[in-house]
Amino acid sequence: MVILMKDIVLITNVEAGSSDEEAINAAATRLRQSTNVEIAATCDRSEVDATMAALGDRDLVVAGGDGSLHMAVQSLHAQGALRDIRIGLIPLGTGNDFARGAHIPLDPLRAADVITAGRDCRIDILVDDSNNVVVNAAHVGVGADAGQEAKSWKSTLSKVKLGKAGYAVGAVIAGLKTTGYHIEVVVDGEVLTSRRRRVLQVGIGNGSRVGGGTRLTPDADSTDGLADVLVSFAVAPKDRFLYGVHLKRGMHDERNDVCSARARQVRLSGQAFYCNADGELLGPLRERTWTVEPQAFTMALPQPSQAADD
Repeated sequence: MVILMKDIVLITNVEAGSSDEEAINAAATRLRQSTNVEIAATCDRSEVDATMAALGDRDLVVAGGDGSLHMAVQSLHAQGALRDIRIGLIPLGTGNDFARGAHIPLDPLRAADVITAGRDCRIDILVDDSNNVVVNAAHVGVGADAGQEAKSWKSTLSKVKLGKAGYAVGAVIAGLKTTGYHIEVVVDGEVLTSRRRRVLQVGIGNGSRVGGGTRLTPDADSTDGLADVLVSFAVAPKDRFLYGVHLKRGMHDERNDVCSARARQVRLSGQAFYCNADGELLGPLRERTWTVEPQAFTMALPQPSQAADD
């Protein structure tokens, strides 16, 4: 059933390739069956900020990946306008992890149908002590190292339409190099692990997926008001390898050298670390705190009959 909708601003990345342009135009055509759509092509944060400032009472649709969604939400949050905005997503990124975790179809036309006939849900965000937003997930340790290693590989492999493989290559390289980090993890004021024990990875999930579909925090739910925290202590070479295998199979949270928690606030401190937050590499940092801001904005999510296959 088509629902009554406000006019839409569909924001895109001006550097999108021809295949993305075709998908954007197809999605826009589908949306125009229900409402008016203005396409706003942007190339940097300043243009995104200007587009967000001019939204008025229109809905926003982001055509892009996790980075594009992050930038739009970050901009609206900084402008104090996020809470009143309804956002839809046409997943066109390499990983599309938030979309996968939320079961938003990766097909542009099916995603457009979710925007016009889905269900409205209030979505949480994480806000750090520098007022940076995390929509999907933040990672420290081998997760951030993998993202750093994947940069050049993702760029190279994207030229032959294998950009997603860059994540896997980066993960292998990072897994071979790392020896772990001395980081203290504190959840809601209680020490989950002290910095005396080296950690391989810390994941803080608002969404459940990272790296193109890997379920790092498999039970994370962006509507429940809590962040899911996962800590791996698998720092020995053999343990790193087995952790990677189990992570790929979705069995890593059953390992004896993995612990997890759910919290409204998470603080990391200790040895200098980099953090991958929604795909953006931050650091080096000595300390960072994330606090859940529940029900931060409204998002169009699928009805059960519209949800993408798991």
